[in-house]
Amino acid sequence: MSNPLPLYRVQFVSNGERYELYAKEVSQGGLFGFIEVGDFVWNTHSSVVVDPSHERLKSEFADVTSTYVPMHNVLRIDVVKKQGAAKISKLSDKVAAFPNPIYTPKKD
Repeated sequence: MSNPLPLYRVQFVSNGERYELYAKEVSQGGLFGFIEVGDFVWNTHSSVVVDPSHERLKSEFADVTSTYVPMHNVLRIDVVKKQGAAKISKLSDKVAAFPNPIYTPKKD
């Protein structure tokens, strides 16, 4: 029996909000200092109740095949067994962006 591809839950900060989405591909991208997230997985709602946060995420990433998230904006990446609801939520006052760049070139 072959192992199924892992499912990743990626949480990151963007524009003062916390994004949580699910994807099948996560890697250190070709751009230095960025994480590449691709092959997004969205819930197919079988009920009448629709989550506006989920719909906003779905429309924001509608034509996106992969996205590059700055490494210092990533809060957490988990491999999960079951998919949850993708969502955008307000940041708590306790979460802040990393203040300095990761790489600073030497000055001669």
